[in-house]
Amino acid sequence: MGQPVIYTIGHSTHSIENFIKLLKSRGITAIADVRSAPYSRFQPQFNRELLTKSLKDSGIEYVFVGDSIGGRSSNEDDYENGRVVYSRLKNSDNFENGLQRVVAGSEKYKLALMCSEKEPIECHRTLLVGHTLFERGIPVTHILGDGTLENHDDAIQRLLKIFKLDEPDLFRTNEEVISEALLRQEQKVAFTLGDPVKGRLDTGQLGESEEWTESI
Repeated sequence: MGQPVIYTIGHSTHSIENFIKLLKSRGITAIADVRSAPYSRFQPQFNRELLTKSLKDSGIEYVFVGDSIGGRSSNEDDYENGRVVYSRLKNSDNFENGLQRVVAGSEKYKLALMCSEKEPIECHRTLLVGHTLFERGIPVTHILGDGTLENHDDAIQRLLKIFKLDEPDLFRTNEEVISEALLRQEQKVAFTLGDPVKGRLDTGQLGESEEWTESI
């Protein structure tokens, strides 16, 4: 039996009813919240406590993992010129532990990683977390805003086209070209200290309904 697919989704500006409808249309049974700060000033229905209750009422589990695989860091060494560096997050024990929780959870639930951005290639859930899983042979599929699915390969191809890197390169491997595209996109979208749009870091304490990976 192969490794289960791990999905990703952005809550964007969905109503909570439409968001849950999207999840149920794809059979999602658990959400792993990868937001470093699981709150939204403009979409309060996705504030951690409200979201946990809404999901629970719909039979969907919730766990917060943004303290380990979020797109921000409380360690100043993870930043360069004020911008978080994904490779530094990726190489930390904290990130690895969070990733292993997600993989273990995907064996019990049909799991989706949730962040806020609508577009998967504009979010660390794809550029960092999803791609790291993909590199390890774990299938990753993105649930788009209209409910359609995009596998990770296709998302990467879209990114290559944006940077005009989709033509064969005689002097570099495909992996090297993809790495360039990911880095260029990271430099555009990664969290930057002092950005007023990004909110605040969360303490990441587990709530009552967040026990599904604790016994793993």
